[in-house]
Amino acid sequence: MSRPQTHAPVIRSLLETDLYKFTMWQAMLHRHPQAQAEYRFACRNTPQYPLAELLPDLERELDHLCSLTFRKEELDYLRGLRFMRTDFIDLLRIFRFQRDFISVTTDGDRLDIVVRGPQVHVMGFEIFVLAMVNELYFRRFDQGPAIAEGRRRLAEKIASIRAFARDEAPRRHPFQFFDFGLRRRFSGAWHEEVLRTLRDELPETFRGTSNVLLARELGLVPIGTMAHEYLQAYQATGVRLRDHQKAALEDWVQEYRGDLGIALTDVIGMDAFLADFDLYFAKLFDGLRHDSGDPVEWGEKALAHYDKLRIDPHTKRLVFSDALDMPKALALYRHFADRVQLGFGIGTKLSNDMGLATLNIVIKLTHVNGQPVAKLSDSPGKTMCEDQTFLAYLRQVFNVPRPD
Repeated sequence: MSRPQTHAPVIRSLLETDLYKFTMWQAMLHRHPQAQAEYRFACRNTPQYPLAELLPDLERELDHLCSLTFRKEELDYLRGLRFMRTDFIDLLRIFRFQRDFISVTTDGDRLDIVVRGPQVHVMGFEIFVLAMVNELYFRRFDQGPAIAEGRRRLAEKIASIRAFARDEAPRRHPFQFFDFGLRRRFSGAWHEEVLRTLRDELPETFRGTSNVLLARELGLVPIGTMAHEYLQAYQATGVRLRDHQKAALEDWVQEYRGDLGIALTDVIGMDAFLADFDLYFAKLFDGLRHDSGDPVEWGEKALAHYDKLRIDPHTKRLVFSDALDMPKALALYRHFADRVQLGFGIGTKLSNDMGLATLNIVIKLTHVNGQPVAKLSDSPGKTMCEDQTFLAYLRQVFNVPRPD
Protein backbone atom coordinates (compact mmCIF):
# COMPACT_ATOMS: atom_id res chain seq x y z
CA MET A 1 0.00 0.00 0.00
CA SER A 2 1.32 3.43 -0.88
CA ARG A 3 0.46 6.88 0.39
CA PRO A 4 -1.69 8.97 -1.94
CA GLN A 5 0.01 11.56 -4.14
CA THR A 6 -1.40 14.77 -5.57
CA HIS A 7 -4.14 13.92 -8.06
CA ALA A 8 -6.64 15.66 -10.26
CA PRO A 9 -10.16 15.78 -8.80
CA VAL A 10 -12.06 12.49 -8.91
CA ILE A 11 -15.11 14.02 -10.60
CA ARG A 12 -14.41 16.02 -13.75
CA SER A 13 -17.96 16.64 -15.00
CA LEU A 14 -21.54 16.67 -13.74
CA LEU A 15 -22.28 14.15 -16.49
CA GLU A 16 -20.08 11.68 -14.60
CA THR A 17 -23.03 9.95 -12.97
CA ASP A 18 -25.47 7.15 -13.75
CA LEU A 19 -28.21 7.79 -16.29
CA TYR A 20 -30.94 6.82 -13.85
CA LYS A 21 -30.00 9.77 -11.67
CA PHE A 22 -31.16 12.07 -14.46
CA THR A 23 -34.28 10.06 -15.26
CA MET A 24 -35.41 9.87 -11.60
CA TRP A 25 -34.47 13.52 -11.07
CA GLN A 26 -36.67 14.61 -13.95
CA ALA A 27 -39.59 12.48 -12.77
CA MET A 28 -39.36 13.85 -9.22
CA LEU A 29 -39.09 17.42 -10.51
CA HIS A 30 -42.37 17.01 -12.36
CA ARG A 31 -44.24 14.90 -9.77
CA HIS A 32 -42.91 15.87 -6.31
CA PRO A 33 -40.79 19.03 -6.64
CA GLN A 34 -41.28 20.05 -3.01
CA ALA A 35 -40.21 16.77 -1.39
CA GLN A 36 -37.55 17.02 1.30
CA ALA A 37 -35.17 14.07 1.65
CA GLU A 38 -32.39 12.60 3.75
CA TYR A 39 -29.75 10.16 2.51
CA ARG A 40 -27.11 8.34 4.56
CA PHE A 41 -23.86 6.58 3.75
CA ALA A 42 -23.08 3.05 4.92
CA CYS A 43 -20.18 0.65 4.44
CA ARG A 44 -21.39 -2.96 4.67
CA ASN A 45 -17.98 -4.60 4.97
CA THR A 46 -14.71 -3.95 6.81
CA PRO A 47 -12.20 -1.87 4.84
CA GLN A 48 -8.50 -2.65 4.90
CA TYR A 49 -7.89 0.71 6.55
CA PRO A 50 -10.30 3.17 8.22
CA LEU A 51 -12.41 5.23 5.86
CA ALA A 52 -12.23 8.04 8.42
CA GLU A 53 -8.71 8.73 7.11
CA LEU A 54 -10.26 9.94 3.86
CA LEU A 55 -12.05 12.88 5.50
CA PRO A 56 -9.70 15.76 4.48
CA ASP A 57 -9.44 14.55 0.88
CA LEU A 58 -13.18 13.94 0.67
CA GLU A 59 -13.90 17.46 1.92
CA ARG A 60 -11.74 18.87 -0.88
CA GLU A 61 -13.46 16.67 -3.46
CA LEU A 62 -16.87 17.87 -2.30
CA ASP A 63 -15.78 21.48 -2.53
CA HIS A 64 -14.70 20.81 -6.12
CA LEU A 65 -17.98 19.06 -6.95
CA CYS A 66 -19.92 22.06 -5.69
CA SER A 67 -17.96 24.33 -8.01
CA LEU A 68 -19.00 22.43 -11.16
CA THR A 69 -21.77 23.39 -13.56
CA PHE A 70 -23.06 21.76 -16.72
CA ARG A 71 -21.27 22.86 -19.87
CA LYS A 72 -23.18 23.75 -23.02
CA GLU A 73 -22.03 20.66 -24.91
CA GLU A 74 -23.11 18.47 -21.99
CA LEU A 75 -26.57 19.99 -21.93
CA ASP A 76 -26.79 19.57 -25.68
CA TYR A 77 -26.01 15.87 -25.27
CA LEU A 78 -28.72 15.44 -22.63
CA ARG A 79 -31.15 17.42 -24.75
CA GLY A 80 -30.51 14.93 -27.53
CA LEU A 81 -31.90 12.07 -25.42
CA ARG A 82 -35.53 12.00 -26.52
CA PHE A 83 -36.88 11.33 -23.02
CA MET A 84 -35.27 14.44 -21.49
CA ARG A 85 -37.63 17.42 -21.31
CA THR A 86 -36.79 21.02 -22.05
CA ASP A 87 -37.73 22.37 -18.61
CA PHE A 88 -35.46 19.82 -16.93
CA ILE A 89 -32.53 20.82 -19.14
CA ASP A 90 -33.27 24.44 -18.24
CA LEU A 91 -32.97 23.53 -14.57
CA LEU A 92 -29.65 21.79 -15.17
CA ARG A 93 -28.34 24.88 -16.98
CA ILE A 94 -28.45 26.84 -13.71
CA PHE A 95 -27.86 23.93 -11.33
CA ARG A 96 -25.01 23.82 -8.83
CA PHE A 97 -24.63 21.51 -5.82
CA GLN A 98 -24.87 23.32 -2.49
CA ARG A 99 -22.21 22.39 0.05
CA ASP A 100 -24.53 23.10 2.97
CA PHE A 101 -26.72 20.13 2.02
CA ILE A 102 -24.04 17.50 2.70
CA SER A 103 -22.06 16.91 5.88
CA VAL A 104 -19.12 14.57 6.35
CA THR A 105 -17.83 13.67 9.81
CA THR A 106 -16.16 10.67 11.41
CA ASP A 107 -17.34 8.26 14.08
CA GLY A 108 -14.29 6.33 15.20
CA ASP A 109 -12.96 4.62 12.08
CA ARG A 110 -16.16 5.22 10.12
CA LEU A 111 -17.18 7.95 7.75
CA ASP A 112 -20.54 9.49 8.58
CA ILE A 113 -22.04 11.15 5.50
CA VAL A 114 -25.50 12.72 5.63
CA VAL A 115 -27.22 14.47 2.72
CA ARG A 116 -30.31 16.47 3.63
CA GLY A 117 -32.39 19.00 1.69
CA PRO A 118 -34.83 19.35 -1.24
CA GLN A 119 -34.86 15.98 -2.95
CA VAL A 120 -34.59 17.44 -6.45
CA HIS A 121 -31.36 19.07 -5.30
CA VAL A 122 -29.72 16.47 -3.08
CA MET A 123 -30.59 13.23 -4.88
CA GLY A 124 -27.72 13.83 -7.28
CA PHE A 125 -24.99 13.58 -4.62
CA GLU A 126 -25.08 9.77 -4.30
CA ILE A 127 -23.08 8.50 -7.28
CA PHE A 128 -20.50 11.27 -7.11
CA VAL A 129 -19.80 10.71 -3.42
CA LEU A 130 -19.53 6.93 -3.75
CA ALA A 131 -17.12 7.31 -6.67
CA MET A 132 -15.07 9.76 -4.61
CA VAL A 133 -14.82 7.49 -1.58
CA ASN A 134 -13.86 4.51 -3.75
CA GLU A 135 -11.17 6.30 -5.73
CA LEU A 136 -9.69 8.03 -2.69
CA TYR A 137 -9.55 4.67 -0.92
CA PHE A 138 -7.88 2.80 -3.78
CA ARG A 139 -5.35 5.57 -4.37
CA ARG A 140 -3.75 4.29 -1.15
CA PHE A 141 -2.75 1.05 -2.89
CA ASP A 142 0.11 0.42 -5.31
CA GLN A 143 -1.28 1.38 -8.69
CA GLY A 144 1.07 -0.49 -11.01
CA PRO A 145 0.40 -4.05 -9.82
CA ALA A 146 -3.33 -3.34 -9.48
CA ILE A 147 -3.62 -2.05 -13.06
CA ALA A 148 -1.58 -4.96 -14.41
CA GLU A 149 -3.85 -7.45 -12.65
CA GLY A 150 -6.93 -5.57 -13.80
CA ARG A 151 -5.77 -5.78 -17.42
CA ARG A 152 -5.07 -9.49 -17.08
CA ARG A 153 -8.54 -10.14 -15.67
CA LEU A 154 -10.19 -7.98 -18.30
CA ALA A 155 -8.44 -9.98 -21.03
CA GLU A 156 -9.72 -13.18 -19.39
CA LYS A 157 -13.29 -11.86 -19.47
CA ILE A 158 -13.03 -10.99 -23.13
CA ALA A 159 -11.55 -14.42 -23.91
CA SER A 160 -14.31 -16.17 -21.96
CA ILE A 161 -17.04 -14.37 -23.91
CA ARG A 162 -15.38 -15.17 -27.23
CA ALA A 163 -15.02 -18.81 -26.21
CA PHE A 164 -18.66 -18.90 -25.15
CA ALA A 165 -19.78 -17.49 -28.49
CA ARG A 166 -17.58 -19.99 -30.34
CA ASP A 167 -18.39 -23.14 -28.37
CA GLU A 168 -22.01 -22.78 -27.26
CA ALA A 169 -25.00 -23.60 -29.42
CA PRO A 170 -26.90 -20.47 -30.50
CA ARG A 171 -29.82 -19.43 -28.30
CA ARG A 172 -32.99 -17.65 -29.28
CA HIS A 173 -31.88 -14.35 -27.73
CA PRO A 174 -28.32 -12.92 -27.82
CA PHE A 175 -26.00 -12.43 -24.86
CA GLN A 176 -25.67 -8.71 -24.10
CA PHE A 177 -24.07 -7.00 -21.13
CA PHE A 178 -23.39 -3.45 -20.00
CA ASP A 179 -21.39 -1.57 -17.39
CA PHE A 180 -22.96 -0.53 -14.10
CA GLY A 181 -19.66 0.10 -12.29
CA LEU A 182 -19.28 3.85 -11.85
CA ARG A 183 -19.99 4.08 -8.12
CA ARG A 184 -17.48 1.42 -7.09
CA ARG A 185 -14.81 1.83 -9.75
CA PHE A 186 -11.09 1.61 -9.03
CA SER A 187 -10.56 4.99 -10.67
CA GLY A 188 -11.98 7.16 -13.39
CA ALA A 189 -9.01 6.49 -15.68
CA TRP A 190 -9.33 2.72 -15.25
CA HIS A 191 -13.08 2.85 -15.83
CA GLU A 192 -12.49 4.60 -19.15
CA GLU A 193 -9.84 2.05 -20.16
CA VAL A 194 -12.19 -0.83 -19.39
CA LEU A 195 -15.06 0.62 -21.42
CA ARG A 196 -12.86 1.60 -24.34
CA THR A 197 -11.41 -1.92 -24.43
CA LEU A 198 -14.82 -3.61 -24.26
CA ARG A 199 -16.20 -1.29 -26.94
CA ASP A 200 -13.35 -2.15 -29.29
CA GLU A 201 -13.05 -5.88 -28.52
CA LEU A 202 -16.70 -6.92 -28.06
CA PRO A 203 -18.81 -4.55 -30.17
CA GLU A 204 -21.63 -7.07 -30.67
CA THR A 205 -21.89 -8.08 -27.00
CA PHE A 206 -21.00 -5.00 -24.93
CA ARG A 207 -24.02 -2.72 -25.30
CA GLY A 208 -23.42 0.36 -23.16
CA THR A 209 -22.79 1.94 -19.78
CA SER A 210 -24.67 3.71 -17.01
CA ASN A 211 -21.88 6.36 -16.96
CA VAL A 212 -23.34 9.25 -18.97
CA LEU A 213 -20.01 11.05 -19.42
CA LEU A 214 -18.22 8.00 -20.80
CA ALA A 215 -21.24 7.10 -22.93
CA ARG A 216 -20.94 10.53 -24.55
CA GLU A 217 -17.16 10.46 -24.90
CA LEU A 218 -16.88 6.87 -26.17
CA GLY A 219 -19.98 6.77 -28.36
CA LEU A 220 -21.76 4.21 -26.17
CA VAL A 221 -25.43 3.88 -25.31
CA PRO A 222 -26.30 5.33 -21.87
CA ILE A 223 -28.17 2.67 -19.89
CA GLY A 224 -30.56 3.01 -16.94
CA THR A 225 -34.10 3.68 -15.79
CA MET A 226 -34.92 3.77 -12.06
CA ALA A 227 -33.33 2.90 -8.71
CA HIS A 228 -34.73 2.03 -5.31
CA GLU A 229 -34.94 5.63 -4.13
CA TYR A 230 -37.59 6.46 -6.72
CA LEU A 231 -40.09 3.88 -5.46
CA GLN A 232 -39.08 4.45 -1.82
CA ALA A 233 -39.89 8.15 -2.08
CA TYR A 234 -43.51 7.29 -2.83
CA GLN A 235 -43.81 5.72 0.64
CA ALA A 236 -43.93 9.27 2.02
CA THR A 237 -45.38 11.51 -0.69
CA GLY A 238 -49.05 11.37 0.26
CA VAL A 239 -50.39 8.20 -1.36
CA ARG A 240 -51.67 5.28 0.71
CA LEU A 241 -48.67 3.14 1.67
CA ARG A 242 -50.19 0.02 0.14
CA ASP A 243 -50.52 1.87 -3.19
CA HIS A 244 -47.11 3.50 -3.35
CA GLN A 245 -45.59 1.07 -5.88
CA LYS A 246 -48.54 1.47 -8.23
CA ALA A 247 -48.38 5.25 -7.88
CA ALA A 248 -44.65 5.30 -8.65
CA LEU A 249 -45.04 3.05 -11.68
CA GLU A 250 -48.03 5.05 -12.97
CA ASP A 251 -46.13 8.33 -12.70
CA TRP A 252 -43.18 6.75 -14.52
CA VAL A 253 -45.45 5.66 -17.36
CA GLN A 254 -46.93 9.13 -17.64
CA GLU A 255 -43.50 10.77 -17.52
CA TYR A 256 -41.75 8.64 -20.13
CA ARG A 257 -44.60 7.46 -22.38
CA GLY A 258 -42.96 4.18 -23.39
CA ASP A 259 -39.29 5.05 -22.96
CA LEU A 260 -37.15 3.68 -20.09
CA GLY A 261 -39.39 0.66 -19.61
CA ILE A 262 -37.43 -1.57 -17.21
CA ALA A 263 -39.03 -1.65 -13.74
CA LEU A 264 -37.10 -2.40 -10.55
CA THR A 265 -38.76 -5.13 -8.48
CA ASP A 266 -37.14 -5.44 -5.07
CA VAL A 267 -38.01 -2.35 -3.03
CA ILE A 268 -40.58 -4.41 -1.12
CA GLY A 269 -39.61 -7.78 -2.60
CA MET A 270 -40.51 -9.64 -5.76
CA ASP A 271 -43.76 -11.19 -4.48
CA ALA A 272 -45.12 -7.84 -3.29
CA PHE A 273 -44.04 -6.22 -6.54
CA LEU A 274 -45.77 -8.79 -8.74
CA ALA A 275 -48.97 -8.36 -6.73
CA ASP A 276 -49.00 -4.75 -7.99
CA PHE A 277 -47.57 -5.42 -11.45
CA ASP A 278 -50.90 -6.19 -13.12
CA LEU A 279 -51.75 -6.62 -16.80
CA TYR A 280 -51.73 -2.85 -17.35
CA PHE A 281 -48.17 -2.39 -16.09
CA ALA A 282 -46.93 -5.69 -17.51
CA LYS A 283 -47.98 -4.58 -20.99
CA LEU A 284 -46.62 -1.06 -20.65
CA PHE A 285 -43.18 -1.89 -19.21
CA ASP A 286 -40.58 -3.57 -21.41
CA GLY A 287 -39.30 -5.75 -18.60
CA LEU A 288 -37.96 -6.09 -15.08
CA ARG A 289 -34.63 -5.65 -13.26
CA HIS A 290 -33.29 -8.06 -10.64
CA ASP A 291 -31.14 -6.62 -7.84
CA SER A 292 -31.50 -8.99 -4.86
CA GLY A 293 -32.43 -12.53 -3.93
CA ASP A 294 -31.85 -15.72 -5.89
CA PRO A 295 -31.72 -14.70 -9.57
CA VAL A 296 -33.01 -17.98 -10.99
CA GLU A 297 -35.96 -18.05 -8.60
CA TRP A 298 -36.66 -14.40 -9.42
CA GLY A 299 -36.54 -15.03 -13.15
CA GLU A 300 -38.85 -18.04 -12.90
CA LYS A 301 -41.35 -15.94 -10.93
CA ALA A 302 -41.21 -13.23 -13.58
CA LEU A 303 -41.81 -15.72 -16.40
CA ALA A 304 -44.65 -17.39 -14.50
CA HIS A 305 -46.24 -13.97 -13.97
CA TYR A 306 -46.07 -13.13 -17.67
CA ASP A 307 -47.50 -16.55 -18.47
CA LYS A 308 -50.38 -16.03 -16.05
CA LEU A 309 -51.14 -12.71 -17.75
CA ARG A 310 -50.89 -14.37 -21.18
CA ILE A 311 -48.02 -12.13 -22.24
CA ASP A 312 -45.41 -13.59 -24.60
CA PRO A 313 -42.14 -13.45 -22.58
CA HIS A 314 -40.14 -13.21 -25.82
CA THR A 315 -41.45 -9.64 -26.09
CA LYS A 316 -40.07 -8.76 -22.64
CA ARG A 317 -36.61 -8.39 -21.12
CA LEU A 318 -35.16 -9.50 -17.78
CA VAL A 319 -32.16 -7.49 -16.63
CA PHE A 320 -29.87 -8.95 -13.95
CA SER A 321 -27.69 -6.57 -11.93
CA ASP A 322 -27.06 -8.04 -8.48
CA ALA A 323 -23.34 -8.57 -7.73
CA LEU A 324 -22.78 -10.09 -11.15
CA ASP A 325 -19.53 -11.37 -12.55
CA MET A 326 -19.07 -12.85 -16.01
CA PRO A 327 -19.47 -16.53 -14.99
CA LYS A 328 -22.74 -15.75 -13.18
CA ALA A 329 -24.02 -13.76 -16.14
CA LEU A 330 -23.22 -16.54 -18.59
CA ALA A 331 -24.84 -19.15 -16.33
CA LEU A 332 -28.02 -17.09 -16.13
CA TYR A 333 -27.92 -16.62 -19.87
CA ARG A 334 -27.78 -20.39 -20.39
CA HIS A 335 -30.78 -20.83 -18.11
CA PHE A 336 -33.07 -18.19 -19.63
CA ALA A 337 -31.87 -17.28 -23.12
CA ASP A 338 -34.32 -19.47 -25.04
CA ARG A 339 -37.30 -18.11 -23.09
CA VAL A 340 -36.96 -14.33 -22.75
CA GLN A 341 -34.80 -11.39 -23.83
CA LEU A 342 -31.97 -10.71 -21.38
CA GLY A 343 -29.51 -8.06 -20.26
CA PHE A 344 -26.71 -8.17 -17.70
CA GLY A 345 -25.55 -5.08 -15.81
CA ILE A 346 -22.12 -5.82 -14.34
CA GLY A 347 -20.67 -3.35 -11.85
CA THR A 348 -17.71 -3.87 -9.55
CA LYS A 349 -16.48 -6.96 -11.43
CA LEU A 350 -15.93 -4.78 -14.49
CA SER A 351 -14.79 -1.48 -13.02
CA ASN A 352 -12.84 -2.71 -9.97
CA ASP A 353 -11.63 -6.29 -10.53
CA MET A 354 -8.00 -5.69 -9.61
CA GLY A 355 -7.26 -8.45 -7.13
CA LEU A 356 -7.96 -6.11 -4.21
CA ALA A 357 -10.76 -6.44 -1.67
CA THR A 358 -13.48 -3.99 -2.71
CA LEU A 359 -15.68 -1.72 -0.62
CA ASN A 360 -19.37 -2.48 -0.24
CA ILE A 361 -20.55 1.09 0.20
CA VAL A 362 -23.96 2.62 -0.42
CA ILE A 363 -25.85 5.86 0.07
CA LYS A 364 -29.52 5.18 0.69
CA LEU A 365 -32.65 7.28 1.06
CA THR A 366 -33.79 7.14 4.69
CA HIS A 367 -36.46 9.87 5.05
CA VAL A 368 -38.79 11.84 2.81
CA ASN A 369 -40.80 14.79 4.15
CA GLY A 370 -39.68 13.86 7.65
CA GLN A 371 -41.08 10.33 7.40
CA PRO A 372 -39.01 7.13 7.31
CA VAL A 373 -38.81 5.12 4.11
CA ALA A 374 -37.44 1.63 3.65
CA LYS A 375 -36.13 -0.92 1.22
CA LEU A 376 -37.37 -4.46 2.00
CA SER A 377 -34.90 -6.36 -0.12
CA ASP A 378 -35.11 -10.01 -1.14
CA SER A 379 -31.56 -10.21 0.25
CA PRO A 380 -31.82 -9.56 4.02
CA GLY A 381 -28.40 -7.89 4.17
CA LYS A 382 -29.61 -5.22 1.77
CA THR A 383 -32.66 -4.19 3.80
CA MET A 384 -32.14 -0.63 5.00
CA CYS A 385 -34.31 1.44 7.32
CA GLU A 386 -33.53 3.55 10.38
CA ASP A 387 -37.01 3.15 11.92
CA GLN A 388 -37.77 -0.42 12.97
CA THR A 389 -41.39 0.43 13.77
CA PHE A 390 -41.97 1.64 10.21
CA LEU A 391 -40.13 -1.40 8.85
CA ALA A 392 -42.43 -3.72 10.82
CA TYR A 393 -45.49 -1.81 9.60
CA LEU A 394 -44.28 -2.04 6.00
CA ARG A 395 -43.87 -5.80 6.36
CA GLN A 396 -47.40 -6.04 7.72
CA VAL A 397 -48.96 -3.93 4.96
CA PHE A 398 -47.33 -5.99 2.21
CA ASN A 399 -47.46 -9.31 4.05
CA VAL A 400 -43.70 -9.75 3.92
CA PRO A 401 -42.45 -12.17 6.61
CA ARG A 402 -39.45 -11.34 8.73
CA PRO A 403 -36.30 -13.15 7.57
CA ASP A 404 -35.26 -16.17 9.61
